[in-house]
Amino acid sequence: MGNLLKEKPDYVVIENRWGLTRKYLYESGMLFREFKTHKKFGGLPLVHITFGKSPETGKRLWARGVIAIGRKAFGVVAIGQMAFGVVAVGQLALGLFLALGQLGISPLFAIGQAAVAGCFAAGQFAIAQIAIGQFAIGYYALGQIAAGKYLFSVKVRNPEAVNFFKSMLESLKLF
Repeated sequence: MGNLLKEKPDYVVIENRWGLTRKYLYESGMLFREFKTHKKFGGLPLVHITFGKSPETGKRLWARGVIAIGRKAFGVVAIGQMAFGVVAVGQLALGLFLALGQLGISPLFAIGQAAVAGCFAAGQFAIAQIAIGQFAIGYYALGQIAAGKYLFSVKVRNPEAVNFFKSMLESLKLF
């Protein structure tokens, strides 16, 4: 077998009204697949999905789209092991608005095993202005172990924190 970097991969290309799919099956049985919609928004495909390692580079491609899905994803809505977007979902999720992941980081809202946010974080370990978790650090912190200004924990039940979290719960009942 020759050097794949010198040869153009022989993709199976399927095009339909939604978009273009490229597939490549390695001799080992490993599959590479990529889908991009024809529709674009702001220069990005509406949907971009990647799976496997590119036969041209031997590396995983970044999925880049309004909706991006892949091991590494960047988009308005990004879903992947590493996800960066306005809304990001993944093991490592960095979201401008919302991050959901094993490690979720956002200036506004984060939910994850470890969640760090500017406004609200919930997770086993949470850091934010409003933090809810087993270990919570925040201005208002609710957790088994909590640190911050107004605490609701196993050892400390600050009246301000109790009222705040009760009112949060009441407002959620409206939905």
